[in-house]
Amino acid sequence: MSKQKIYILDTNVLIHDPQSLFAFNGSLIGIPTMVLEELDQFKTESTDRGRNAREVTRQLDSLRKLGSLKDGVTLESKGTIKVIFLSHHDIPASFPFILKSEDNQILLTALSLKDKYDVVFVSKDINARVKADVLGINTEDYMKGRVAEYDLYKGWLKVHAPALQLKKDFPEVLNELLSEQILQINEFVLVESTNNPFNYRIFRYLGGNNYKIVESPKFRWPIEAKNPQQLMTLDLLLDKDIQLVSLIGPAGTGKTFLALLAGLQQVITEEVYDRILISRPVIPLGPDIGYLPGDIQEKLHSWMQPVYDNLELIVHSSLSRQHLENLREEVIEKQRHKRKRGGKWEKERKMELRPLQDMINSGKISLEAITYMRGRSIPFQYIFIDEVQNLTPHEVKTLITRVGEGSKIVLSGDPYQIDSPYLDFSSNGLVVASNRFRGKSLFGAVFLETTERSEISRLAGELL
Repeated sequence: MSKQKIYILDTNVLIHDPQSLFAFNGSLIGIPTMVLEELDQFKTESTDRGRNAREVTRQLDSLRKLGSLKDGVTLESKGTIKVIFLSHHDIPASFPFILKSEDNQILLTALSLKDKYDVVFVSKDINARVKADVLGINTEDYMKGRVAEYDLYKGWLKVHAPALQLKKDFPEVLNELLSEQILQINEFVLVESTNNPFNYRIFRYLGGNNYKIVESPKFRWPIEAKNPQQLMTLDLLLDKDIQLVSLIGPAGTGKTFLALLAGLQQVITEEVYDRILISRPVIPLGPDIGYLPGDIQEKLHSWMQPVYDNLELIVHSSLSRQHLENLREEVIEKQRHKRKRGGKWEKERKMELRPLQDMINSGKISLEAITYMRGRSIPFQYIFIDEVQNLTPHEVKTLITRVGEGSKIVLSGDPYQIDSPYLDFSSNGLVVASNRFRGKSLFGAVFLETTERSEISRLAGELL
C-alpha cells in the first residue's frame, strides 16, 4: 500500500509567495512548527519579508475557523493544511546536522514523517535541498510562476529581407509574419537587409493587419538611440497609450538611461505627467541601506546613486554648449514671430533641463523607497522601478496595482544579476510579469542585448 504524499513547506517558500499555501491542489501540506517560529521573528520587520510573513500568519489564522490546524484543515481544493509538531522521540541519534539551527530543525521535522508519509520537502534554499537529499528526503524547488529562459518574452524578433524590400513602406516579409500569426501586440519586427545588418528598419505590430513604422524620436537634447533595441525602447516609453513597459537586459545596455530620458522628456518638455517617481528595491550586494550614513533622504541618495549618475549625464548633455546655442537661436527666431495678447507679449517657454537638484527640490523628480509606495494610488506620474529582478512576482503585482489614473510604470532589470537569495532567472518578478502581460495592448517589452557602456563593461558581461 502506497503512502500518502505530504509536502513540507520551508519558510522561504511562504515568504516568496504567501499564496503557496493554496498552490498544491488536493494535496496534504505540512507546516513545521519551526516555520511558525521563523514567521513570528520576521513579522515585525518593515521589509517585504515582514509583510509577507504577516500575510501568511493572517491566512493561517483564518484557516483556524475551518478546523484545527493540528489535526488538519480541509480546503475548497480538497487539499489539507496541517501544522507538524516535532517531539524528542523523533530525533534520531545519527542526525548529521546541528540541531540548534532552525533550518535543520525544519529538515528534522520532514525526516520524522518518512515512516508515515511519502515526504516531499519544498524549499527555495538550494543548500537546504542538498541537505534534504543527504537525509534521503525527496525535495523540490517551488516552481509556480517560473519562466524558462528559452521562453523569455523579448518583445521583438529579427527577420531578413532583400534590400529592395526595405525601400517600400512596408516590406513584404511583414505580411508573411501575419500569415504565420506569431506576433504579439506591441511586439517589434527588426527587418534587416540580407547582406547588410546595418541596413534595417523597425516596425511595431499593433494587431490585426496593422504595423507602426518606428522612427527615431526628436529630443530637444543631443541624445539618440545607439542600436535598434534602444530605438524600440524609446518608442514604447514615449507612447502615451502604453501604460506598462518592461526593460530587460544585462548591465550597460541603457535601460536606466533610456527610461529616465523618456521620463524627463514627458515631464519637463511635454508635461504629459506631473513628475517622475523613481524607486529601487533595497536588496544590497553588501550591507543593506541601514548601514549607510545619514537620515532616510541621505540613505536614499546613496542607494539611488546609479539613478543620479544617469540623470546627471542627461542633464549634462542638455546643458552642453552646442545645445544652448541652438536654444538661443530658437528663442531669437520665435521672438520675431511672437504675438501680442492682452497688451502683453506672450512669453516663450524654454524647455531646457534645470540642474538635477533643482528639479528634485521643485518636485519634478521624486526618489522613494519601495516600502513607502505600498497602499498608495499614484496618478499622473511617470513611475520608474529599477532592479526589479530582485522582487518577487507578488511584490511586482503590488507595485503595478499602485498605478493610478494617467500614470505609466516602467520596470527595468537584469535577470542575470540577482541579489535576492531565493530568486533566480525563472522566478523573479520582472521576468514573470513580462511573460504574463505579453500580448496586452497596454504593455510592451524589450530585451536589450547590446552593451553600450564601454568595451570593458561588455567583456566583463561575457567573461565573468
